[in-house]
Amino acid sequence: MENIKDLTIKDLEGYCSNKSWPKYRAKQIFKWIYRGIKSIDEMSDIPIDYRQILKSDFYIGKLIIEKRLESKIDGTKKYLLKLNDGNLIEGVLMKYSFGVSACLSTQVGCNMGCIFCASTIGGKVRNLTAGEMVDEVITMQNDIKDRISNIVLMGIGEPLDNYDNVVKFLNIINSDDGLNIGMRHITLSTCGLVPGIERLAKEDLQITLAISLHASDDATRRSIMPIANKYSIEEIINACRSYIEKTSRRITFEYALIEGVNDRPKDAERLSKLLRGMLCHVNLIPINEIEERKYKKPELGKLNEFKGTLESRGIETTIRREMGSDINAACGQLRKKNVK
Repeated sequence: MENIKDLTIKDLEGYCSNKSWPKYRAKQIFKWIYRGIKSIDEMSDIPIDYRQILKSDFYIGKLIIEKRLESKIDGTKKYLLKLNDGNLIEGVLMKYSFGVSACLSTQVGCNMGCIFCASTIGGKVRNLTAGEMVDEVITMQNDIKDRISNIVLMGIGEPLDNYDNVVKFLNIINSDDGLNIGMRHITLSTCGLVPGIERLAKEDLQITLAISLHASDDATRRSIMPIANKYSIEEIINACRSYIEKTSRRITFEYALIEGVNDRPKDAERLSKLLRGMLCHVNLIPINEIEERKYKKPELGKLNEFKGTLESRGIETTIRREMGSDINAACGQLRKKNVK
């Protein structure tokens, strides 16, 4: 049986056509899924015999909240979510003046191996389906009894390593009959899978692409991000320039500052030269310190110096506000402590 939340309206239209059902039934079924029903029997305007067939082919996916932590500092909520097969993933909810943002996982574990990230410890177990990603949103939304208006694919996993499921998920949640979350309210973060960036540029999705760059030279990047052994910074920047040209969308470059590794004045100078003239924004991130790694975040003064260098070169730069620091809200830490 298949999770019915894995299906787009187009998928359901194909299903209905194969069953010789009227095409309009697909939209009816799709709408029911996002009204929060727990059983196919609740689809009251679908004929009973159709419902029986649907029940033999599909189930309505559901995630279990295994653990929920709430920050006493800023109200950020971190969720440990159990999938149907018992695997665990994480999600984070953050409330801002502009609405509620959800940071979602796209895989169980991660194969990218970035040394400063707890998500990669233990590697990737499997990809999440589109329906499981949808369920992350629905589960957290139901828990807080409020609408999630912004999505960030920056939790456990590399979104472009699960390309087809992620794009399907984006189309489902963007649908007027689904969760109706605007594409411009969605950010997808990648460590720099060049073929995925090139492919995404052709999708005509008005999302924000965020590149986890974290270094301004290949040698430093290779020392902290294994993916740098496959794709050079030059290849990533070229793919980004092409992406901007095709989509007219500004790219965000994420740069996690690690004391003594990539936070020196020469790193800031090199980064400013690298990004000069691009339609972009730099998001500086104080590194999240984890037990298994020796890396430390720089002092605030150094963060501000780095920011000042970039801004003096005309590059729009912000320092990410740390959310949920008292509950280890950075991705992977809660799952790591609970996976046996």
